[in-house]
Amino acid sequence: MKTKKTYKFFTIFQHEKEQDYLRNMHRSGWKFVKLSCLCAYHFKRCDPEDVIYQLDYNQEGIAHKDEYVKMFNDCGWEYLQDYAGYSYFRKPASETAGDEEIFCDDNSRLQMLERVYNGRILPLVFMFSCVLLPQFIISIAFDTYILTLLSGTGICMYVTIFILFARQYRKINRK
Repeated sequence: MKTKKTYKFFTIFQHEKEQDYLRNMHRSGWKFVKLSCLCAYHFKRCDPEDVIYQLDYNQEGIAHKDEYVKMFNDCGWEYLQDYAGYSYFRKPASETAGDEEIFCDDNSRLQMLERVYNGRILPLVFMFSCVLLPQFIISIAFDTYILTLLSGTGICMYVTIFILFARQYRKINRK
């Protein structure tokens, strides 16, 4: 049996691109098997088929895994794995009505973004306010240019992540 490993990095805001990537790989005859550390996607050779992949970020669902997985299985979604807070599901496109998603409306999409915000963005806010911002101020006060550069880079990364999240939230909220 042929296998393949690819390395791809998707941010927490690019779950739709990740879903599309997995779908395109399956269309090309590579069935997603698992995702392991360092963004390593493992695939197994299969007959090309149009399969829809969906991701859900739900720590509460993972905590009550049996009921959570059963709910999706009852709707025809095959549970694959959990990775970095996301749960991976798939379903053949032939068994769906159009572009079926695990989120049936914009409200449930917003709820997922709120779960991402609470699980990922809030810890970044904590890290920013307790570590990066004080370090940045101290490094400026003592003219340590390397620390200023490093902490300034961290602040820029934080602001970028926050802006990307806000855009995604507004995009779904406008629908």
